[in-house]
Amino acid sequence: MSARNRRLPRHLAWPLTTTDINECLGDFMTRVTDLRFLTGHDSGTIALGAEWIAPIPRNYGRGTHPDTVGFGIDVHPVDAAERAAIRAVLRARALPRLHAWITEAVGADETWKSAPHRHLWRLDHGHLTHRDEA
Repeated sequence: MSARNRRLPRHLAWPLTTTDINECLGDFMTRVTDLRFLTGHDSGTIALGAEWIAPIPRNYGRGTHPDTVGFGIDVHPVDAAERAAIRAVLRARALPRLHAWITEAVGADETWKSAPHRHLWRLDHGHLTHRDEA
């Protein structure tokens, strides 16, 4: 996203670009229904998030719209001074794992696909961790 069009304070930056995610996911990008570059100021240690948006039926027409079923990806802002180092770590380690997570999810059984799932990548003092969240 162009710095001119950004909605972040000067001390924050997004560590990844749309191009980074497109290159990583390739054909799976067609399954991403929501790619967001978050503007919140306190994501804590979260750098990247992915979720499976399940087709949850509900009564009275308040279920999940079919167009939103798929994957959502959130890129969280990081300290602008550390952006380059964080980007390198995310491109080398988080994006391949994101691709693997989506690949596994696409091949998952209907039980898995019928419930929402979330996976977060956290970067704390240069250490990248990731796990499924409820």
